Amino acid sequence: MELPLVVGVDGSESSLRAMDWAVDEAARHGLPLRLVHAFLWEHHEGTDLGRPSSGRVLAENIVGSAAERAWRRNPAVKVSTELVPEEAVAALLLEGRNAAALVTGSRGRGELTGLLLGSVGLGVAARAHCPVIVVRGDKVAVEGTHERILLGAGDPDVSGEAVRFAFREAAARASTLDVVRAWRCPVHETSDHPASASEPARYHEERASALLDAVVHDAVADHPDVRIRRTTVEGPARKVLLHRSAAADLVVVGARRRHGHFGLQLGRVGHTLLHHAGCPVAIVPQPV
Repeated sequence: MELPLVVGVDGSESSLRAMDWAVDEAARHGLPLRLVHAFLWEHHEGTDLGRPSSGRVLAENIVGSAAERAWRRNPAVKVSTELVPEEAVAALLLEGRNAAALVTGSRGRGELTGLLLGSVGLGVAARAHCPVIVVRGDKVAVEGTHERILLGAGDPDVSGEAVRFAFREAAARASTLDVVRAWRCPVHETSDHPASASEPARYHEERASALLDAVVHDAVADHPDVRIRRTTVEGPARKVLLHRSAAADLVVVGARRRHGHFGLQLGRVGHTLLHHAGCPVAIVPQPV
């Protein structure tokens, strides 16, 4: 039995856009779709003559409307719904234990609505032990018309699962996989000898290229039909990937997950992309 793609729905426009994206994603991979709504009203509401509380009625309406919308978008996708009487982050993390991936919307706050990530998306992306996709970006990015998947090639000990995820995604979409490795030349290596500045730079660029090749080596052999473009770029990884996300349908990065650690486990690159990327962001955990 294949694990479902789980999407959190709360009736907001952001979550509905995420659900639309998830319907298309489930269809691409032949996965069932599970719509989850978390609510806490029954913890402090009574019932009237045994009838469901108004909070539960609202919750049922939210998932019912979402399921109908999913069916209209693609009747071939098998959809189930679940109401969880729990706080949203905890509910989705629980569902993520038996999910192919979790999908959430990006919920802005204040004057930068649409740019900054809400607490639910951040909490799930930083703690889940399955891939998490936060759906953000403009209409073109969300609809996947760039035909390009962007993969941030990190260190080998944190990139394995992310690489496999990105190759599967590129194969399912028949898209080009743009694999990028950022590199930087420490200032102290060139400040004393300005005339030899190109030598340290060449060393770090060649090292980045070698690491990139090593990270994708096995996946390339497993997916010979995926078109891949390898690029090394000087600069901070978070800025390099943020800039390139504007022309991608999905940006994929890895994240360490240490067993027994319950705090946020999200690096600077993932954190920046989740808040500001121009397309949906996949955070793929790597157990360490």
